[in-house]
Amino acid sequence: MAVPKRKTSKARRDQRRANWKLTAPGYVACPQCHEPKMPHHVCPECGYYDGKEVVKAAE
Repeated sequence: MAVPKRKTSKARRDQRRANWKLTAPGYVACPQCHEPKMPHHVCPECGYYDGKEVVKAAE
């Protein structure tokens, strides 16, 4: 079984753990109402997806 020959330093260990970060979700403008929405999702404001009304928008 592979065993480390030397102790991993705190700096090396922490550099490896430093890459666990969250990325902000990407938003795009809805082509119908120009409100920000998640890509590949139905617009929550107008209910359109791919140029067609999929969900009736709450008036």
